[in-house]
Amino acid sequence: MNRTDRSIFASWWWTVDRTLVAASLILLVGGLVLSFAASPAVAERIGASDSFYFVKRHAVFFVMALPILFTVSFFSPRMVRRSALVVFAGAIVLLVAVLFFGQEVKGARRWITLLGFSIQPSEFVKPAFIILSAWLFAEQQRRHDLPGNILAILGFIGVEALLIAQPDIGQTILTGAAWGAVFFVAGMPMWWILGLGGIGVGGGWAAYTFVPHVHARINRFLAHDAGRGHGGPMTADGYQAQQAHDSFLNGGWFGRGPGEGTVKRLLPDSHTDYIFAVVGEEFGLLVCALLAGIFGWIVFRGLSHATREEDPFIRYAIVGLVVLVGVQSGINMAVNLQLMPAKGMTLPFISYGGSSLLAIAFEMGCLIALTRRRPQATRFSAPIQIEPAGEPAPAE
Repeated sequence: MNRTDRSIFASWWWTVDRTLVAASLILLVGGLVLSFAASPAVAERIGASDSFYFVKRHAVFFVMALPILFTVSFFSPRMVRRSALVVFAGAIVLLVAVLFFGQEVKGARRWITLLGFSIQPSEFVKPAFIILSAWLFAEQQRRHDLPGNILAILGFIGVEALLIAQPDIGQTILTGAAWGAVFFVAGMPMWWILGLGGIGVGGGWAAYTFVPHVHARINRFLAHDAGRGHGGPMTADGYQAQQAHDSFLNGGWFGRGPGEGTVKRLLPDSHTDYIFAVVGEEFGLLVCALLAGIFGWIVFRGLSHATREEDPFIRYAIVGLVVLVGVQSGINMAVNLQLMPAKGMTLPFISYGGSSLLAIAFEMGCLIALTRRRPQATRFSAPIQIEPAGEPAPAE
Protein backbone atom coordinates (compact mmCIF):
# COMPACT_ATOMS: atom_id res chain seq x y z
CA MET A 1 0.00 0.00 0.00
CA ASN A 2 1.35 3.41 -0.92
CA ARG A 3 0.31 6.79 0.39
CA THR A 4 -1.72 7.62 -2.71
CA ASP A 5 -3.98 4.62 -2.14
CA ARG A 6 -7.36 5.86 -0.86
CA SER A 7 -8.80 2.49 0.14
CA ILE A 8 -10.04 1.96 3.68
CA PHE A 9 -7.20 -0.47 4.42
CA ALA A 10 -4.51 1.90 3.17
CA SER A 11 -6.05 4.77 5.10
CA TRP A 12 -6.00 2.63 8.24
CA TRP A 13 -2.40 1.53 7.69
CA TRP A 14 -1.01 5.03 7.28
CA THR A 15 -2.93 6.57 10.20
CA VAL A 16 -2.83 3.84 12.84
CA ASP A 17 -0.27 3.64 15.64
CA ARG A 18 1.47 0.48 14.45
CA THR A 19 3.35 0.05 17.73
CA LEU A 20 0.03 -0.32 19.58
CA VAL A 21 -1.14 -2.82 16.97
CA ALA A 22 2.12 -4.76 17.32
CA ALA A 23 1.90 -4.75 21.13
CA SER A 24 -1.68 -6.04 20.99
CA LEU A 25 -0.77 -8.82 18.56
CA ILE A 26 2.27 -9.86 20.60
CA LEU A 27 0.13 -10.14 23.74
CA LEU A 28 -2.70 -11.89 21.91
CA VAL A 29 -0.43 -14.50 20.34
CA GLY A 30 1.61 -14.73 23.53
CA GLY A 31 -1.50 -15.61 25.51
CA LEU A 32 -2.27 -18.45 23.11
CA VAL A 33 1.30 -19.76 23.30
CA LEU A 34 1.44 -19.52 27.08
CA SER A 35 -1.84 -21.42 27.38
CA PHE A 36 0.10 -24.48 26.15
CA ALA A 37 2.41 -24.06 29.14
CA ALA A 38 -0.16 -23.37 31.87
CA SER A 39 -3.44 -25.06 30.87
CA PRO A 40 -2.67 -28.80 30.42
CA ALA A 41 -1.67 -29.24 34.07
CA VAL A 42 -5.01 -27.75 35.17
CA ALA A 43 -6.98 -29.96 32.77
CA GLU A 44 -5.23 -33.06 34.07
CA ARG A 45 -5.78 -32.06 37.68
CA ILE A 46 -9.55 -31.61 37.26
CA GLY A 47 -9.82 -34.89 35.38
CA ALA A 48 -10.63 -33.55 31.91
CA SER A 49 -10.62 -36.17 29.16
CA ASP A 50 -8.41 -33.93 26.99
CA SER A 51 -5.31 -32.35 28.52
CA PHE A 52 -5.57 -29.58 25.90
CA TYR A 53 -9.17 -28.75 26.82
CA PHE A 54 -8.38 -25.19 27.97
CA VAL A 55 -5.89 -24.67 25.14
CA LYS A 56 -8.54 -25.47 22.53
CA ARG A 57 -11.09 -23.20 24.16
CA HIS A 58 -8.50 -20.42 24.36
CA ALA A 59 -7.84 -20.92 20.64
CA VAL A 60 -11.58 -20.51 19.94
CA PHE A 61 -11.66 -17.25 21.87
CA PHE A 62 -8.45 -16.17 20.08
CA VAL A 63 -10.15 -16.65 16.71
CA MET A 64 -13.08 -14.53 17.94
CA ALA A 65 -10.93 -11.81 19.55
CA LEU A 66 -8.67 -11.18 16.56
CA PRO A 67 -11.40 -9.88 14.20
CA ILE A 68 -12.95 -7.88 17.05
CA LEU A 69 -9.63 -6.14 17.64
CA PHE A 70 -9.10 -5.24 13.98
CA THR A 71 -12.71 -4.42 13.14
CA VAL A 72 -13.09 -1.98 16.05
CA SER A 73 -9.74 -0.37 15.20
CA PHE A 74 -11.28 0.85 11.93
CA PHE A 75 -14.05 2.74 13.75
CA SER A 76 -14.36 6.50 13.78
CA PRO A 77 -14.72 8.21 17.20
CA ARG A 78 -18.48 8.41 16.63
CA MET A 79 -18.65 4.68 15.90
CA VAL A 80 -16.57 3.99 19.01
CA ARG A 81 -19.13 5.88 21.10
CA ARG A 82 -22.05 4.07 19.51
CA SER A 83 -20.50 0.64 19.88
CA ALA A 84 -19.69 1.43 23.53
CA LEU A 85 -23.32 2.37 24.10
CA VAL A 86 -24.51 -0.95 22.66
CA VAL A 87 -21.97 -2.96 24.69
CA PHE A 88 -22.80 -1.00 27.84
CA ALA A 89 -26.55 -1.55 27.50
CA GLY A 90 -26.10 -5.29 26.98
CA ALA A 91 -23.60 -5.58 29.85
CA ILE A 92 -25.89 -3.73 32.27
CA VAL A 93 -28.76 -6.08 31.46
CA LEU A 94 -26.49 -9.06 32.10
CA LEU A 95 -25.11 -7.52 35.31
CA VAL A 96 -28.65 -7.31 36.66
CA ALA A 97 -29.51 -10.80 35.40
CA VAL A 98 -26.40 -12.35 36.94
CA LEU A 99 -27.61 -11.34 40.41
CA PHE A 100 -30.68 -13.53 39.97
CA PHE A 101 -29.65 -16.25 37.52
CA GLY A 102 -25.85 -16.27 37.74
CA GLN A 103 -23.64 -19.13 38.81
CA GLU A 104 -22.51 -18.85 42.43
CA VAL A 105 -18.82 -19.60 42.88
CA LYS A 106 -17.12 -19.08 46.25
CA GLY A 107 -20.02 -16.98 47.49
CA ALA A 108 -20.07 -14.60 44.48
CA ARG A 109 -22.32 -14.38 41.43
CA ARG A 110 -20.22 -13.07 38.53
CA TRP A 111 -20.96 -15.41 35.62
CA ILE A 112 -24.06 -16.22 33.61
CA THR A 113 -24.46 -18.92 30.96
CA LEU A 114 -25.68 -17.90 27.50
CA LEU A 115 -25.69 -20.20 24.45
CA GLY A 116 -23.44 -22.65 26.25
CA PHE A 117 -20.79 -20.03 27.12
CA SER A 118 -20.09 -18.67 30.60
CA ILE A 119 -20.01 -14.87 30.39
CA GLN A 120 -18.67 -12.40 32.95
CA PRO A 121 -20.56 -9.13 32.21
CA SER A 122 -18.28 -6.98 34.37
CA GLU A 123 -15.46 -7.49 31.86
CA PHE A 124 -17.49 -5.81 29.11
CA VAL A 125 -19.04 -3.03 31.17
CA LYS A 126 -15.63 -1.53 32.10
CA PRO A 127 -14.38 -0.21 28.73
CA ALA A 128 -17.87 0.69 27.53
CA PHE A 129 -18.64 2.70 30.66
CA ILE A 130 -15.29 4.52 30.56
CA ILE A 131 -15.87 5.57 26.93
CA LEU A 132 -19.41 6.80 27.66
CA SER A 133 -18.21 8.69 30.75
CA ALA A 134 -15.53 10.40 28.64
CA TRP A 135 -18.22 11.45 26.17
CA LEU A 136 -20.47 12.81 28.95
CA PHE A 137 -17.65 14.86 30.49
CA ALA A 138 -16.69 16.22 27.06
CA GLU A 139 -20.32 17.09 26.17
CA GLN A 140 -20.71 18.98 29.46
CA GLN A 141 -17.87 21.26 28.38
CA ARG A 142 -19.29 21.70 24.89
CA ARG A 143 -22.97 22.07 25.83
CA HIS A 144 -23.61 23.58 29.23
CA ASP A 145 -27.32 22.70 29.01
CA LEU A 146 -26.47 18.97 29.12
CA PRO A 147 -25.88 17.65 32.69
CA GLY A 148 -23.03 15.41 31.53
CA ASN A 149 -21.13 15.49 34.81
CA ILE A 150 -24.18 14.51 36.84
CA LEU A 151 -25.08 11.70 34.43
CA ALA A 152 -21.52 10.36 34.55
CA ILE A 153 -21.53 10.39 38.36
CA LEU A 154 -24.94 8.69 38.53
CA GLY A 155 -23.74 6.08 36.03
CA PHE A 156 -20.63 5.49 38.12
CA ILE A 157 -22.70 4.95 41.26
CA GLY A 158 -24.99 2.53 39.44
CA VAL A 159 -22.18 0.47 37.91
CA GLU A 160 -20.23 0.30 41.17
CA ALA A 161 -23.37 -0.75 43.05
CA LEU A 162 -23.95 -3.64 40.62
CA LEU A 163 -20.33 -4.77 40.94
CA ILE A 164 -20.42 -4.63 44.74
CA ALA A 165 -23.68 -6.59 44.77
CA GLN A 166 -22.00 -9.60 43.12
CA PRO A 167 -19.61 -8.96 45.04
CA ASP A 168 -16.56 -8.24 42.86
CA ILE A 169 -14.28 -5.91 44.78
CA GLY A 170 -11.42 -6.19 42.27
CA GLN A 171 -13.48 -5.01 39.31
CA THR A 172 -15.04 -2.32 41.52
CA ILE A 173 -11.59 -0.92 42.35
CA LEU A 174 -10.40 -1.18 38.74
CA THR A 175 -13.46 0.58 37.30
CA GLY A 176 -13.25 3.24 40.00
CA ALA A 177 -9.57 3.91 39.25
CA ALA A 178 -10.15 4.32 35.51
CA TRP A 179 -13.25 6.46 35.99
CA GLY A 180 -11.41 8.59 38.56
CA ALA A 181 -8.61 9.20 36.03
CA VAL A 182 -11.14 10.39 33.44
CA PHE A 183 -12.84 12.52 36.10
CA PHE A 184 -9.50 14.11 36.99
CA VAL A 185 -8.30 14.93 33.45
CA ALA A 186 -11.74 16.35 32.64
CA GLY A 187 -10.87 19.20 35.02
CA MET A 188 -13.47 18.59 37.68
CA PRO A 189 -13.46 20.93 40.72
CA MET A 190 -11.09 19.94 43.48
CA TRP A 191 -13.84 19.63 46.08
CA TRP A 192 -15.57 17.04 43.87
CA ILE A 193 -12.33 15.08 43.59
CA LEU A 194 -11.74 15.22 47.35
CA GLY A 195 -15.35 14.25 48.02
CA LEU A 196 -15.30 11.24 45.73
CA GLY A 197 -11.86 10.30 47.04
CA GLY A 198 -13.28 10.30 50.55
CA ILE A 199 -16.15 8.09 49.39
CA GLY A 200 -13.61 5.69 47.89
CA VAL A 201 -11.64 5.52 51.13
CA GLY A 202 -14.86 4.98 53.05
CA GLY A 203 -15.89 2.23 50.65
CA GLY A 204 -12.55 0.49 51.13
CA TRP A 205 -12.94 0.65 54.89
CA ALA A 206 -16.49 -0.72 54.61
CA ALA A 207 -15.32 -3.60 52.41
CA TYR A 208 -12.57 -4.46 54.90
CA THR A 209 -14.98 -4.26 57.82
CA PHE A 210 -18.09 -5.96 56.46
CA VAL A 211 -16.94 -8.30 53.65
CA PRO A 212 -15.39 -11.37 55.32
CA HIS A 213 -13.15 -12.58 52.48
CA VAL A 214 -11.75 -9.07 51.91
CA HIS A 215 -11.02 -8.75 55.62
CA ALA A 216 -9.31 -12.15 55.69
CA ARG A 217 -7.22 -11.54 52.57
CA ILE A 218 -5.90 -8.20 53.77
CA ASN A 219 -5.09 -9.56 57.22
CA ARG A 220 -3.20 -12.51 55.74
CA PHE A 221 -1.27 -10.20 53.44
CA LEU A 222 -0.33 -7.87 56.29
CA ALA A 223 0.69 -10.81 58.48
CA HIS A 224 3.43 -11.80 55.99
CA ASP A 225 2.86 -15.45 56.89
CA ALA A 226 2.33 -16.96 53.44
CA GLY A 227 -1.44 -16.93 53.83
CA ARG A 228 -1.58 -18.46 57.32
CA GLY A 229 -4.11 -16.56 59.35
CA HIS A 230 -2.61 -16.11 62.81
CA GLY A 231 -1.31 -19.64 63.05
CA GLY A 232 -4.32 -21.21 61.33
CA PRO A 233 -4.24 -23.61 58.39
CA MET A 234 -3.04 -22.53 54.98
CA THR A 235 -5.89 -21.01 52.98
CA ALA A 236 -6.52 -21.41 49.25
CA ASP A 237 -5.42 -17.94 48.17
CA GLY A 238 -2.48 -17.96 50.59
CA TYR A 239 -1.40 -21.34 49.26
CA GLN A 240 -1.48 -20.08 45.67
CA ALA A 241 0.40 -16.90 46.58
CA GLN A 242 3.17 -18.94 48.20
CA GLN A 243 3.40 -21.32 45.24
CA ALA A 244 3.53 -18.35 42.85
CA HIS A 245 6.36 -16.87 44.89
CA ASP A 246 8.25 -20.16 44.70
CA SER A 247 7.80 -20.32 40.92
CA PHE A 248 9.78 -17.11 40.42
CA LEU A 249 12.56 -18.46 42.65
CA ASN A 250 12.65 -21.70 40.64
CA GLY A 251 12.71 -19.89 37.31
CA GLY A 252 15.48 -17.42 38.05
CA TRP A 253 16.54 -15.06 35.28
CA PHE A 254 16.20 -17.39 32.30
CA GLY A 255 13.61 -19.96 33.41
CA ARG A 256 13.61 -23.74 33.51
CA GLY A 257 12.47 -24.04 29.90
CA PRO A 258 9.09 -24.46 28.16
CA GLY A 259 7.09 -27.27 29.75
CA GLU A 260 9.64 -27.82 32.52
CA GLY A 261 7.78 -25.99 35.25
CA THR A 262 6.64 -27.94 38.31
CA VAL A 263 4.89 -25.37 40.50
CA LYS A 264 2.11 -24.93 37.92
CA ARG A 265 0.94 -28.44 38.79
CA LEU A 266 0.25 -27.20 42.31
CA LEU A 267 -1.49 -23.94 41.32
CA PRO A 268 -5.27 -24.36 40.88
CA ASP A 269 -5.49 -21.07 38.92
CA SER A 270 -2.22 -21.33 37.01
CA HIS A 271 -4.03 -20.74 33.68
CA THR A 272 -5.93 -17.63 34.86
CA ASP A 273 -4.95 -15.42 37.81
CA TYR A 274 -1.47 -16.93 38.28
CA ILE A 275 -0.29 -17.42 34.71
CA PHE A 276 2.36 -14.74 35.27
CA ALA A 277 3.96 -17.08 37.82
CA VAL A 278 4.08 -19.84 35.19
CA VAL A 279 5.84 -17.42 32.84
CA GLY A 280 8.35 -16.67 35.60
CA GLU A 281 9.16 -20.31 36.25
CA GLU A 282 9.41 -21.56 32.67
CA PHE A 283 10.70 -18.47 30.83
CA GLY A 284 12.42 -16.48 33.56
CA LEU A 285 12.35 -13.00 34.99
CA LEU A 286 13.66 -11.46 31.76
CA VAL A 287 10.57 -12.54 29.84
CA CYS A 288 8.41 -11.34 32.74
CA ALA A 289 10.11 -7.96 32.51
CA LEU A 290 9.54 -7.93 28.74
CA LEU A 291 5.86 -8.70 29.28
CA ALA A 292 5.54 -5.91 31.85
CA GLY A 293 7.37 -3.59 29.45
CA ILE A 294 4.80 -4.23 26.70
CA PHE A 295 1.97 -3.23 29.02
CA GLY A 296 3.98 -0.20 30.06
CA TRP A 297 4.51 0.74 26.42
CA ILE A 298 0.76 0.62 25.77
CA VAL A 299 0.18 3.01 28.67
CA PHE A 300 3.02 5.31 27.58
CA ARG A 301 1.90 5.49 23.94
CA GLY A 302 -1.70 6.07 24.94
CA LEU A 303 -0.84 8.93 27.27
CA SER A 304 1.48 10.41 24.62
CA HIS A 305 -1.42 10.52 22.17
CA ALA A 306 -3.72 11.98 24.83
CA THR A 307 -1.37 14.91 25.53
CA ARG A 308 -1.44 15.86 21.84
CA GLU A 309 -5.15 15.33 21.27
CA GLU A 310 -7.37 18.41 20.93
CA ASP A 311 -10.74 16.63 21.03
CA PRO A 312 -11.76 16.36 24.72
CA PHE A 313 -13.74 13.15 24.24
CA ILE A 314 -10.87 11.35 22.54
CA ARG A 315 -8.38 12.61 25.14
CA TYR A 316 -10.50 11.51 28.10
CA ALA A 317 -11.37 8.13 26.56
CA ILE A 318 -7.72 7.34 25.79
CA VAL A 319 -6.69 8.13 29.36
CA GLY A 320 -9.45 5.94 30.79
CA LEU A 321 -8.67 2.99 28.53
CA VAL A 322 -4.92 2.97 29.18
CA VAL A 323 -5.54 3.22 32.92
CA LEU A 324 -7.79 0.16 32.65
CA VAL A 325 -5.03 -1.80 30.89
CA GLY A 326 -2.24 -0.54 33.11
CA VAL A 327 -3.96 -0.96 36.47
CA GLN A 328 -5.39 -4.40 35.65
CA SER A 329 -2.05 -5.78 34.45
CA GLY A 330 -0.26 -4.13 37.37
CA ILE A 331 -2.62 -5.66 39.93
CA ASN A 332 -2.28 -9.13 38.43
CA MET A 333 1.51 -9.01 38.38
CA ALA A 334 1.68 -7.49 41.88
CA VAL A 335 -0.52 -10.29 43.27
CA ASN A 336 1.72 -12.91 41.64
CA LEU A 337 4.75 -11.25 43.24
CA GLN A 338 3.04 -11.05 46.65
CA LEU A 339 3.05 -7.25 46.56
CA MET A 340 -0.74 -7.08 46.97
CA PRO A 341 -3.48 -9.22 48.51
CA ALA A 342 -5.07 -11.73 46.14
CA LYS A 343 -7.67 -10.02 43.92
CA GLY A 344 -8.78 -12.67 41.42
CA MET A 345 -7.95 -10.50 38.40
CA THR A 346 -6.75 -11.80 35.03
CA LEU A 347 -3.70 -10.64 33.09
CA PRO A 348 -5.03 -8.92 29.93
CA PHE A 349 -4.64 -11.01 26.74
CA ILE A 350 -2.59 -13.65 28.58
CA SER A 351 -4.89 -15.34 31.10
CA TYR A 352 -7.44 -17.93 30.05
CA GLY A 353 -11.01 -16.63 29.94
CA GLY A 354 -13.35 -15.91 27.06
CA SER A 355 -14.98 -12.83 28.56
CA SER A 356 -11.64 -11.32 29.52
CA LEU A 357 -10.09 -11.96 26.10
CA LEU A 358 -13.04 -10.65 24.07
CA ALA A 359 -13.45 -7.59 26.30
CA ILE A 360 -9.76 -6.64 26.12
CA ALA A 361 -9.87 -7.09 22.33
CA PHE A 362 -12.75 -4.61 22.17
CA GLU A 363 -10.95 -2.29 24.59
CA MET A 364 -7.68 -2.26 22.64
CA GLY A 365 -9.56 -1.93 19.35
CA CYS A 366 -11.20 1.23 20.71
CA LEU A 367 -7.82 2.54 21.90
CA ILE A 368 -6.22 1.93 18.50
CA ALA A 369 -9.18 3.57 16.75
CA LEU A 370 -9.04 6.66 18.95
CA THR A 371 -5.27 7.11 18.60
CA ARG A 372 -5.31 7.11 14.80
CA ARG A 373 -3.99 10.29 13.18
CA ARG A 374 -6.75 12.58 11.95
CA PRO A 375 -6.63 16.10 10.47
CA GLN A 376 -7.24 18.69 13.14
CA ALA A 377 -10.28 20.75 12.22
CA THR A 378 -8.89 23.87 13.90
CA ARG A 379 -6.01 23.96 11.42
CA PHE A 380 -8.33 24.44 8.45
CA SER A 381 -11.57 25.89 9.76
CA ALA A 382 -10.25 29.31 10.78
CA PRO A 383 -11.24 31.87 8.14
CA ILE A 384 -8.49 33.71 6.35
CA GLN A 385 -8.43 37.35 7.37
CA ILE A 386 -8.17 39.73 4.37
CA GLU A 387 -7.70 43.40 5.01
CA PRO A 388 -10.26 45.51 3.13
CA ALA A 389 -8.94 47.64 0.33
CA GLY A 390 -8.75 51.32 1.18
CA GLU A 391 -6.98 54.54 0.41
CA PRO A 392 -3.24 54.29 0.59
CA ALA A 393 -1.76 55.84 3.69
CA PRO A 394 -0.39 59.33 3.12
CA ALA A 395 3.37 59.62 2.91
CA GLU A 396 5.04 61.30 5.86
